[in-house]
Amino acid sequence: MATYGQIAELVGNRRLSRVVGYALHVNPDPDHIPCHRVVNRFGEVSKAFVFGGENQQVTLLEAEGVRFVDGRVDMKNYQWKKRRF
Repeated sequence: MATYGQIAELVGNRRLSRVVGYALHVNPDPDHIPCHRVVNRFGEVSKAFVFGGENQQVTLLEAEGVRFVDGRVDMKNYQWKKRRF
């Protein structure tokens, strides 16, 4: 699980998180690019239209074992953490 900001930072500019969101919205291959695993910094999922139906992103994440707290992804336990070497 990652945030739009984390993905933007990985490509070089954390301030481009909205651009990451737009790119994921037009994902040409969702079966191989798991954009449903990206949420906002609060753990909130995308609006319904992005994944083909209301709560579809939640359904996909729950099927992978992701738990939600108060309607948000439990980021404390599921957020990707950059390894330090």
